[in-house]
Amino acid sequence: MHSKLLNVEVEPVLQTAFKPISVVISARNEVENLKQYLPSVMEQDYPDFEVVVVNDRSWDGTQELLEAFALTYPRLKIVTVSEGDKFIAGKKFAITMGIKAASNDWLVFTDADCMPASSQWLMGMQPPANENTEILLGYSPYFKKAGLINSLIRFETFFTAVNYLSYALKGMPYMGVGRNLAYKKTLFFKNKGFAAHMHVTSGDDDLFVNANANAQNIEIRINQLAQVWSVPKTTLKSYLVQKKRHFGAGKLYKDKHKFILTSQILFQFLFYAVLVVLLCFKSTLYLALGIFALSILLRSFIYPRLLTRLNYPGLRWWFPILDPLLFIFLVINGILSIFVKKAQWK
Repeated sequence: MHSKLLNVEVEPVLQTAFKPISVVISARNEVENLKQYLPSVMEQDYPDFEVVVVNDRSWDGTQELLEAFALTYPRLKIVTVSEGDKFIAGKKFAITMGIKAASNDWLVFTDADCMPASSQWLMGMQPPANENTEILLGYSPYFKKAGLINSLIRFETFFTAVNYLSYALKGMPYMGVGRNLAYKKTLFFKNKGFAAHMHVTSGDDDLFVNANANAQNIEIRINQLAQVWSVPKTTLKSYLVQKKRHFGAGKLYKDKHKFILTSQILFQFLFYAVLVVLLCFKSTLYLALGIFALSILLRSFIYPRLLTRLNYPGLRWWFPILDPLLFIFLVINGILSIFVKKAQWK
């Protein structure tokens, strides 16, 4: 399955822009991130675009910063959601307000803590020539930081991306990430936006794609010039909270997608469970080590090259260690998700 992503030809970034674009960013108390990363969005090498930033009830100076930026960048459009307004609070409402304010049909989404990999990002995420394409799945790696937690976060992000991009190529799209995603405004309103899952904190990206993507209306973009770098969590606790939100959204995936993803997890669980049992007996110790070595050898023909293609070359020789660690983390996170209280949007 994943070898399909390795063999697919990376699409070139076009040097000609065909249609206008609206970039939509939701920000809640993101003044420092906006100060650092918003200029790289505003200064994209694209002839016709606007950037809609939704200030979602911030109290950290976000509004003042955006108003100052607007004096420098005439493409910037500010939408302000005030505390006390009568609405269902959360990121989905803020994004909906941004979409309503957008002037163009083609919408490109990212977050306040994200930085385009190049000035050609919008060139790479512009509307495809195929008019039937309504959704573009982009890719967003995390910045490299020191420590095991960062390596684990980047490795998990890599495997998540490999999975959803590979299934999209196979004609079975089931999710995307809002750090680098594009779709048509008309598609959003035709299918009533986030109405079906407005009660769920997360899912502004993956649940929307899960409900609206199909084999005919989706394409992927993995050119390194069209990627978007993002700031990772720095503590295990904050990362667990983030993954809990994602775990909750996954419960609302289509049944066929839940079956596929559950089967993957069960297969991995059985593999490591059998491996641990074999390691417990002296007579099967070498058999267990041989099975693990063979699995690593087979995967080494695919994943080191995919790690390089998806901008994580430094992790390509660490996957024999990170793979079992990631599995342990996902099991713990799944258990905690059952008992921890509902996660909120900042």
